[in-house]
Amino acid sequence: MIGRLEKTVLDCPDPRALAAFYGELLGMRVNEDTDGEWVVIGREPGMRELAFQRDPGYRPPTWPDPDRPQHEHLDIRVGDVEAAERAVLGLGARVLQGESGTGFRVYADPAGHPFCLVY
Repeated sequence: MIGRLEKTVLDCPDPRALAAFYGELLGMRVNEDTDGEWVVIGREPGMRELAFQRDPGYRPPTWPDPDRPQHEHLDIRVGDVEAAERAVLGLGARVLQGESGTGFRVYADPAGHPFCLVY
């Protein structure tokens, strides 16, 4: 092993806003905030973290349109997909692909990054 994965970093126009969205969704708290340019959320020291960095020229992906494809996405396991969907929509997400019988639904976070609720 050369190293271990420390954090996943998402570019976005407003790191604090996106950190608040994912903090609520994943039950994580802000561990680091560098003037709103770089915000890191996590649970406990040493655990994997999720970070957000400001990109003033950020252009969200247009999934599934290949003109601006996604770079990565998060799969978030949930117990009750209906309750989870209501919660993420209440936080500002939007549906990209609803129920399809595949065991996941696709959403966009407030900055446009796709993520899946997996059930």
